[in-house]
Amino acid sequence: MQIYYSIKNKKMKTSISNKDMEVLSSHKHNRHVVKIKAKKDLTLLKADHKIAFYVNHKDKYFLNGYQSWTDTAEFYLSKRERNIKKSPHIITHMFAMDKYGDSSFYRYSIRKSHGYDIFYCKGKYESFLYSLNYETAYLIIEVFKDQRCLHLISDVKGIEVKEGEEVTIFDYRFFNSYEEGIEEFNEDFPLLNKEKIFGYTSWYNYYQNINEEIILRDLDALDNRFNVFQIDDGYENYVGDWLEVDKTKFPNGLEPIVNKIKEKGFKPGIWLAPFAVETKSKIFKEHQDWLVKDSKGKPIKTGGNWSGFYSLDIYNPKARDYIKKCLKHYMDMGFEFFKLDFLYASSLIPCKGKSRCQNQLDAYKLLRDTLKDKLILGCGANIINSYKNFDYLRIGPDVSLIFDDVAFMRMFHRERISTKVTLQNTIYRHIFDQRLFGNDPDVFLLRDDNIKLSNKQRYALTKINALFGSVLMTSDDIATYDNKKKEILEEALHLFKNGKVINVNRLNKKKIAIEYELYGEIHHMVYNTKKGVLHE
Repeated sequence: MQIYYSIKNKKMKTSISNKDMEVLSSHKHNRHVVKIKAKKDLTLLKADHKIAFYVNHKDKYFLNGYQSWTDTAEFYLSKRERNIKKSPHIITHMFAMDKYGDSSFYRYSIRKSHGYDIFYCKGKYESFLYSLNYETAYLIIEVFKDQRCLHLISDVKGIEVKEGEEVTIFDYRFFNSYEEGIEEFNEDFPLLNKEKIFGYTSWYNYYQNINEEIILRDLDALDNRFNVFQIDDGYENYVGDWLEVDKTKFPNGLEPIVNKIKEKGFKPGIWLAPFAVETKSKIFKEHQDWLVKDSKGKPIKTGGNWSGFYSLDIYNPKARDYIKKCLKHYMDMGFEFFKLDFLYASSLIPCKGKSRCQNQLDAYKLLRDTLKDKLILGCGANIINSYKNFDYLRIGPDVSLIFDDVAFMRMFHRERISTKVTLQNTIYRHIFDQRLFGNDPDVFLLRDDNIKLSNKQRYALTKINALFGSVLMTSDDIATYDNKKKEILEEALHLFKNGKVINVNRLNKKKIAIEYELYGEIHHMVYNTKKGVLHE
């Protein structure tokens, strides 16, 4: 093990106690904990540690992606990770594509694959590993293709430790058995029993082209099986100007719509990206001092959506007050369900003497403390420290209306829009559901218009989302459903309410075997990841 740190800008490293720190280690019941107690004021940079591990190229490795949208699955080591730095630099820079994931601070290599906080291996050499240090530092787990070890990196960069203070560097559990590991994981993260959400969202049909007429029409089409109706992006003038509703689209504002949603017995839901401000917004133009900045004092571009966007600095008192004001505005209006998006944007660089993980946790707690007992669906968020802060979390990228999106998009970042990718995330991240939060697999779509998914792909999307998630949402106008679509929806609702995943087994690079229980009977199906269809 090596611990890297600095004192007065001088970089140092140690593996044992020295004049600068005391290193405290304990190993008990498969739990490994390393702490340091500072003897001087210092700043942590990184800590790494190796575990003996046999690599087999036929085994399957679960490598949990950096955030909600990052591709996640059981991989064979022959698979190469997509590295945004291999894409055209001018495009990457223009659209800030390196900001969505971890490529701005993690060094990719064809020699290794990596994931975050939760890892397992199935096959000849089984294992299961997960971090319990989710309030301090992300745990990066690297599998080298030519070494007999797991390389663990604790992302403690930026943590300032005062003399006499103690910080946990590593806290993880490691098992040489998948079954034993998942059993202990379930013990450490007991069932949450979150309410299941069956709802409507406006995004995946109209995108930003919504208005009062569309929203009220689709609201009128829903029956009492639904429990949430959520208005998505497009009601605001510009992202960041959350207090200004587009009067052309919504001449009466949103409050009358909230009342109509409640009259139908649904929870009113609203979408916001609370830390994002696009370049066309008044907030961006008038309050550049509120933005997250780099070491040179220059605002950091966070992504290429809308007109390009930047992030509010949660440690800036005025920016923080503005975030709280916006959330309270919609809470006071009567919204009860908040889909909060692009949450990764709050922790692109470690700051304020804290790690990225701690910065992100501070942002999450700001949201939770402001919204109190309202339901929060996090999106574009890091996984492990969403635990205890969000009721639900998106666990894959956005569904695309083409199975794997357009060809050129496949060149770019690992967080790209893709139905193909999100279905794999939905299946393999099912171990988090009702343990860390309620899983949101994103929407199902059965309609025939404005979509290029085949009938079989739409059926697979609907059935897998229903079986594997705690949130089941659509953007369809269900009043247009024919009898066949109504039957599929009815089947999905039975699965959603009563189905239970028993086992998932990757058969090869293209097929996943799924075993599940419904009304006491065991069922089997095979999902073809390349074609996006089910074989039952």
